[in-house]
Amino acid sequence: MTGYAMVPDSEGPRREFRITVGLRAGYGPQGRIYDIEEAVRAAHRWMAERARQGGPFLSGMFTRGEIIYARTSSAGSAGMDREPVAIFSGEALHLAAQHLDDPAVEAMLNELAAAMGRVLEQEEVHVAYRDRVWTLTVLNP
Repeated sequence: MTGYAMVPDSEGPRREFRITVGLRAGYGPQGRIYDIEEAVRAAHRWMAERARQGGPFLSGMFTRGEIIYARTSSAGSAGMDREPVAIFSGEALHLAAQHLDDPAVEAMLNELAAAMGRVLEQEEVHVAYRDRVWTLTVLNP
């Protein structure tokens, strides 16, 4: 192969997404720490189920990260903490997802984020799509 050419109908607006989900169950340092593989399996199950039903799904890649932050206690003392996270990121590529409008992509992101959050025992999951970001929270912890 000597060169490349643009695939017809593959050019379109960039629709980048990211789901960040904690790998430590609960908020305390004693919570179980899940392996990123468990997040990958949860995403694969979600994708496979949607594909089985003939529906669209989002593909992407996982990376492991760590959130670091400072906090203030009710007594006024400052502290810091860190938490391992799984980051699922990708793009709703124009060639494969041009028939999906933004609300449909957002609904899929929310569905996938909730599926991963349940498996990893998370009360919150953070989602970013295009130029927006939001947090999903469990309704009945």
